[in-house]
Amino acid sequence: MNTECTSAELASAGDAAAPRYILMNRNDNVAIVVNDGGLPAGTVFPCGLTLHDRVPQGHKIALKDFAEGDPIVRYDVTIGYAMRDIPKGSWIDESLVRLPPARELSNLPVATRAVPKQEPLEGYTFMGYRNPDGSVGTRNILAISTTVQCVSGVVDFAVKRIKEELLPRYPNVDDVIGIEHSYGCGVAIDAPGAEIPIRTLRNISMNPNFGGQPMVVSLGCEKLQPVRLFPPGSIPIQDSESNLVILQDAEHVGFESMIQSIMRVAERQLARLNRRQREECPASDLVVGVQCGGSDAFSGVTANPAVGFASDLLVRAGATVMFSEVTEVRDGIDQLTARAADPEVAAAMVREMEWYDNYLRKGGVDRSANTSPGNKKGGLSNIVEKAMGSIVKSGTSPISGVLAPGEKAKQKGLLYAATPASDFICGTLQVASGINMHVFTTGRGTPYGLASVPVIKVATRSDLARRWHDLMDVNAGRIATGEASIEDVGWELFHLMLDVASGRKKTWAEHWKLHNSLALFNPAPIT
Repeated sequence: MNTECTSAELASAGDAAAPRYILMNRNDNVAIVVNDGGLPAGTVFPCGLTLHDRVPQGHKIALKDFAEGDPIVRYDVTIGYAMRDIPKGSWIDESLVRLPPARELSNLPVATRAVPKQEPLEGYTFMGYRNPDGSVGTRNILAISTTVQCVSGVVDFAVKRIKEELLPRYPNVDDVIGIEHSYGCGVAIDAPGAEIPIRTLRNISMNPNFGGQPMVVSLGCEKLQPVRLFPPGSIPIQDSESNLVILQDAEHVGFESMIQSIMRVAERQLARLNRRQREECPASDLVVGVQCGGSDAFSGVTANPAVGFASDLLVRAGATVMFSEVTEVRDGIDQLTARAADPEVAAAMVREMEWYDNYLRKGGVDRSANTSPGNKKGGLSNIVEKAMGSIVKSGTSPISGVLAPGEKAKQKGLLYAATPASDFICGTLQVASGINMHVFTTGRGTPYGLASVPVIKVATRSDLARRWHDLMDVNAGRIATGEASIEDVGWELFHLMLDVASGRKKTWAEHWKLHNSLALFNPAPIT
């Protein structure tokens, strides 16, 4: 990242009013305003550039005179074309940028980017809960899976009773949650695509933070029968001490009878979980999902590069890192296939992009539907610019594997988990893929959280970190002002992940018990 001002000038004398802009690459012909509140017309930068218009914080300044049709370049990538002549020093908002066509999925570079081999990062550990299958939890949670939305109200009622009456007796258990969703019946359960929500629910139930032995509540008449969710032999839910409660069973006479059945099974599960103890585990047992939401133009400047640096540290430590969000990497597919560990990984990435292109086409939209009003208010003109800032969360490591939506990770290293970009659906799918921790960057701000795994929130701007001081865990905005480097914040995040994984620290989302509902990705028809 290049800045027009030197690092010393950016950090000197605390002069926050000094006009500053950030240039991401020396080949770029636009830069973004750093100053809180933006800058007025007539502002003169140290290099002599004078603003033609008032420019909000994070928005683009023309560093040259553009003729209509000229490429607009940021991150050394053409993010669009000028819709009209634009004088040097002008504000380039989204209305002046024509979206370029999507990159073709043919003739891509495949495993061509040679990444210098970095030394393994050894000696870093955390205190986690080791499971019988070898996975490790960062939390010890009783999760009650459900086969159909119909039982959600009953499970929610039971969870409240369990927390009030039973959980205090089992101090080693962190929480009790219901894995509630809007699936299970009224769906074309044998249609193409229906396997995605089913395997998602199955794999969520087996998340490392849940101890490996799911508890399930079923209605009884739904299409997603327990035997379909968990085929015989997959996990013990129908043995002599069944972890399955079916509400329509004849034994249930009245609502209270249903609640008592759920609580009896829950107490048995709580006793089992309470015997678990944290033990020292290598950092290689971390499985971290990275995601961004409420993105702005600083996402690709501060928070995401810092997360990318931390991602590289995790990979060097032997851990697993997942990045996702198909539409937010689609315009950088050539960068990703070039980083593939081998041609098979590159082909899998292209396959997932093609599948999603077809999915969007059936709905009559394309990747441009991704950007939100908040993204644009934060300075992101279109999905190409957003994608360039999103990809950097993945760091620089080779991509060692690709996961279809809801598929469980079976290897370590940097993985691409193909998911929609929706915060809630992406988070749900990453939980299914086996993350035991989540890192979420935001520029506009969001109280997003997950009940299943701790979520570390990284603010892209110091203004957001100040205003939302009790919601943001890390302030990456210090990178833009020169108070800290990408490496500084990356290491800070890495150490925080170890502390949070060990239970030594709680994230703000955990402190306030903030979490979003699970949102399944179901591309199959609803009947």
